[in-house]
Amino acid sequence: MKFEAFIAGRYLVAKKSHNVINIISAISATGMAIGTAALIIILSVYNGFDDLVRSMMSNVEPDLAVTPSKGKVFVPEGEAYDWLYDCENVATICTVLEEEVFISYEGRQGIARVKGVDEIYEEETPVREMIRSGSFSLHRGDISQCCCGCGLAGSMGINPRFLSPVEIYYPRRTGNISISDPLSSLNSIKVYPAGTFAISADIDNELMFIQIDKMRELLAYDGNEVSTVEIRLKDNSPKATASIKSGLQERLGEGFKVKDRFEQNESLYKMMKYEKAAIYLILIFVIIIVAFNIFSCLSMLVIEKRDDIGTLSALGAPDGMIKRIFVLEGWFISLSGLVAGLVAGIAFSLLQQKFGFIPMPGSFVVKSYPIILSVKDIIIASIGVAGIGYLISLLSATAFRKERNEN
Repeated sequence: MKFEAFIAGRYLVAKKSHNVINIISAISATGMAIGTAALIIILSVYNGFDDLVRSMMSNVEPDLAVTPSKGKVFVPEGEAYDWLYDCENVATICTVLEEEVFISYEGRQGIARVKGVDEIYEEETPVREMIRSGSFSLHRGDISQCCCGCGLAGSMGINPRFLSPVEIYYPRRTGNISISDPLSSLNSIKVYPAGTFAISADIDNELMFIQIDKMRELLAYDGNEVSTVEIRLKDNSPKATASIKSGLQERLGEGFKVKDRFEQNESLYKMMKYEKAAIYLILIFVIIIVAFNIFSCLSMLVIEKRDDIGTLSALGAPDGMIKRIFVLEGWFISLSGLVAGLVAGIAFSLLQQKFGFIPMPGSFVVKSYPIILSVKDIIIASIGVAGIGYLISLLSATAFRKERNEN
């Protein structure tokens, strides 16, 4: 193999008698370089947006969430919660009562997902960092307040600077529904807007926060019922999270579900993975099309080197050895493009990551395109491009066989 690689290397750098072969070789290598660089850059940009979405979702989604397997509410008490409070890795434990409700504000009506939260949540929530107007304050003295997403506020005309209350309605869980007076079959509360937040379009269009006691009043729960216990960890690494999750699930039993952040929004995170895989496959397909230039280059090179092929055959070189020379020649062309593309893609990604010289258009959460360079992406891209280059080079065996048959 060393001999074949030596000859292939000489063919790569040697000047060809037909200049068109040099041009096609350069085009092939350049195309592979551009494709590789694009693959690295686009995957890195996707990683940046993926991390941005995850960080924004972490403002709403806890590291772990406890929900009942059956029914909507439960009372969080018992040995499992005593164990949880004693865990050193647990940062906060918050109780939440959540429901879809009907809201009305100054003549406008709509549906919202209202989340009643306790005082710990109100004090410690990362949503405070995403406030766009007003403040995250769910009470002012004895006055109950709310904080809602920018999308919901925009559609309903809710403004923290206005004095009008938001009216929230929910059907009574007990008693008969009155046909003659439907409003008498609804429980209602009033809260005053205190602030708006911006996390993501889906969340901003539907979510509202109020005090958990007001939510219990609306839903007519008298005790300490909650729909979810949200747990945030000091160390939320996968290993640490899995340890707390398994310990808590074991103590709670089959009557409850302990979900990590992925399981709380499984469809979103799966879609993000599928999107990245689709982007990779699309770019790989483009690289495959570009790589067919290598086949054209090798076909012409085999014709040009027919004298060398004859000399090597006369010296006793088997056809397999001669074929490997041209296969390696094509692979070297693709590898040269791969190396150049990796250097360009990694350099661009690191510069954007550090200086952010390409800004995001409009008013976005971040000023420049987020980008995160991943070693895993570099390895996957390198394997894909190198594999394509090698497979296309194997097709040169067709041109070699044709040339041998003609001779």
